[in-house]
Amino acid sequence: MTQEAPSTTAETAPTPAHTHLESQGSPADLQALLESLLFVADEPVSVRRLAEALEVTTQEVEAALSGLRDACERRGVRLQRAGDRVQLVSAPEAAAHIERFLGLELHSRLSPAALETLSIVAFQQPVTRAQVEAVRGVNSDSVLRTLLSKGLIEEVGRLETVGRPIQFGTTFEFLQFFGLESLEELPPLDLVDDQRTSQSDTGA
Repeated sequence: MTQEAPSTTAETAPTPAHTHLESQGSPADLQALLESLLFVADEPVSVRRLAEALEVTTQEVEAALSGLRDACERRGVRLQRAGDRVQLVSAPEAAAHIERFLGLELHSRLSPAALETLSIVAFQQPVTRAQVEAVRGVNSDSVLRTLLSKGLIEEVGRLETVGRPIQFGTTFEFLQFFGLESLEELPPLDLVDDQRTSQSDTGA
């Protein structure tokens, strides 16, 4: 009688696919894990929270996010960032196709007054209602409420002066609306040229 060789099933069984990333520590693997977390997140996530979830340092997360941002340039999603929070969004150049696919109007039109006010908030944030009105020269209560209802601006704090007025800033929806990955992509504001133009117009 021949003796059967001991089973090696346990030794030769393939490693479950989900353990591959868990057992690796390369930057590429960390990028993949970050992409997975951001894909399932239902709101922007802070760098610190990502680091805690992956049990790595915030510096490692920052490096991996930089690599992920570059990788996303070749795909249909983008890494969007505002301050310490990041999220994955669809590529802005796909907006028209997404709108057609979903049968929705993704971007409602903004009035000239809303665009003017939004520009002031974007370039001078955090900014109060009084500061917005000082630039526009008209009451801005209504237009600020409109921008708040559309989710394009939000309350970000209060100014430490009498009455502690609310300060406003732009949101992630603002970045999505204009197809920006971060506020750093806003065009430069040339105040010097603007001032010269203003002085020329007034004969100064």
